[in-house]
Amino acid sequence: MFPESIFAGERTVTTVAEHFRELKQAALDMLETYSASDRGYFTPSEDEQVRHLLVSYWQSRNALIELVVSFHGSFSDDGSEDTRLSDEVRLAGFLVAYAGASVLIDAARFLRRNCGDRPVVVTKLNEPEPHFGIPQGTYDMVQKSLTSPVHIWHVYHAAHYFEDQQDQLRSLAAGTPLESLLQIIDQLQPQIQVDVLEAATARLKVRAQQVVTKVKRDLLSRALYGLQKAVSRLLSERYVKTDHVPGLPTAVYAEMAGLLQPGDVLITRKEYALTNYFLPGYWPHAAFYIGDAQQIEQSGIANHEQVQPRWQRLLDCDLNEQGRVLEALKDGVRLRSLASPLSSDAVAVIRPLLKASEVASAIARGFFHEGKPYDFDFDFTRSDRLVCTEVIYRSYEGVGGFSFPLTSRAGRMTLAAEDLLQMALDRNQFKPVAVYAPSHTASLLTGDAAEKVMRETRVS
Repeated sequence: MFPESIFAGERTVTTVAEHFRELKQAALDMLETYSASDRGYFTPSEDEQVRHLLVSYWQSRNALIELVVSFHGSFSDDGSEDTRLSDEVRLAGFLVAYAGASVLIDAARFLRRNCGDRPVVVTKLNEPEPHFGIPQGTYDMVQKSLTSPVHIWHVYHAAHYFEDQQDQLRSLAAGTPLESLLQIIDQLQPQIQVDVLEAATARLKVRAQQVVTKVKRDLLSRALYGLQKAVSRLLSERYVKTDHVPGLPTAVYAEMAGLLQPGDVLITRKEYALTNYFLPGYWPHAAFYIGDAQQIEQSGIANHEQVQPRWQRLLDCDLNEQGRVLEALKDGVRLRSLASPLSSDAVAVIRPLLKASEVASAIARGFFHEGKPYDFDFDFTRSDRLVCTEVIYRSYEGVGGFSFPLTSRAGRMTLAAEDLLQMALDRNQFKPVAVYAPSHTASLLTGDAAEKVMRETRVS
């Protein structure tokens, strides 16, 4: 009925909405317990807890912003019709985007409502976090954008469209996972309704005319356009470049795919991806290459208790690409086509120093985690939600004596993608295989040349 991107969007919104509920409760508990506002400062342990919550909030928030902005393909840059998408798919896209924007706005207003009158807390929320690329003054930037007249207009316009099209949207979602989005909207709608009087000011009339002039096709395009603009305003401009499409050159893609072996780890970077900015280093993401169906069968694990129930999903996820990865993205841990991690601007490949039978054992173990949600909390002590590197960690840890050095960041023991790359550079249970990084080389490199570029990107 709908493309997988719509259901992936639904999974992302529902996961982040639940995560935000947990974060809000944790924040309220801390505000109730801590005496920082009276004392005038945070103790080291309090500071660590606040920083962890803040990193978790910014990262999950960016995942939603990236999701909402991703629907820019619903109409062209000049507002004309994009015939690639049916009206039904575009309407489903609006539902995903509106639910995501509702969660974002509710979370931002929660911060303002509970922290805005606490100067010590606001100061803490505005502090930078160098390890995760959080700049100074991020809290103030978000709150300023949230209360701007332009933001108010865009949100009002989208809310008005939702109200007018409720019957059609509810009929569209009936009996599908999209119903969970309506539950989120119904819960948050009263809190994000924008005062009609605010939307009637002279400045907003000017802005509204600009929106109508730019997006001429229909009310759905205008509503989706407004959501994207409202959400984009929650970011500093240096994070926004929605027209960039990440991807490898065709020849590099083919060469990279041809050298991969089951068990390899792909370390990737997408330029201008919002979720890059709150992850450490040049290389923010990792995916676990498990091979194609024939290779998995040859390894002897196709009938493994964790693999067999997921076999059909493995076959169905992309009929145009044979290679498969196990990869945690914002919509959760999923079996995906090799095209997913290779739809990146830069890719490095590292290989475990293990026997083929040990690699097969690690792959079978990895299947156990397929279907789990993404862990925006970056908590390696729990296994019910996983980040991208945790898929690698929980697949390989203990196999053939494999062990990983975890590092404390913002109050949590973590394993970054760059930590995996450094392990390979140190010949610590991995070895470097290949790299393509257009900022450093125009071609795919292997051997010593690849290792040299990997070290250069680590330094940069």
